[in-house]
Amino acid sequence: MGKAQKYVLLGDATYPLQDWILKPYQEDKNLTQRQLRFNYRLKRAHSVIENAFLRLKARWQILLKCDDCSLELLPTLVLACCILHNICEAHDNPFNEEWLEGTEPTELPKPCQPAPAAMEDGRAEQVRELMCQYFESCGEG
Repeated sequence: MGKAQKYVLLGDATYPLQDWILKPYQEDKNLTQRQLRFNYRLKRAHSVIENAFLRLKARWQILLKCDDCSLELLPTLVLACCILHNICEAHDNPFNEEWLEGTEPTELPKPCQPAPAAMEDGRAEQVRELMCQYFESCGEG
C-alpha cells in the first residue's frame, strides 16, 4: 500500500482503536461490504490465533499447570515452550489429537465494557483503513 506499517495486535470491539491495536468496525447496519469483509477477516485471524494457543497448550501441557513454578521462571518456561512448539510445527512433527482432550479453549481476560471514545487514537483509523484496503486487494479468503 506504499506505507510502512509496524506490527499490530488484534483486539475486539472492547479495546480502544490504537495504531497498534487493530479492532473490527463497530457492527451496525451502516457497514459497507468492504468493512464487513474486514471484520470477517479479523475474526478468521483471531480463530487462527486461538487454535495456535490451543495446540501450544496441548503439546506442552506444563502450561496448563504453571501454578507450581516460580514467577521468575514463568516467562522463560512460556518462551521455551513457544520456541519448541514452533520448531515442532515447522518440521511437521506429528501432533497427537488426543493431546487436545482436557485442553479447553480458554477465554482470555478482556475488558467488559467498550473503551471510551476518548481513548481512541485518531491516527489509528487511518491504519485500520489501510489494512481494510490491503485485505480487499488480497481477494477473497
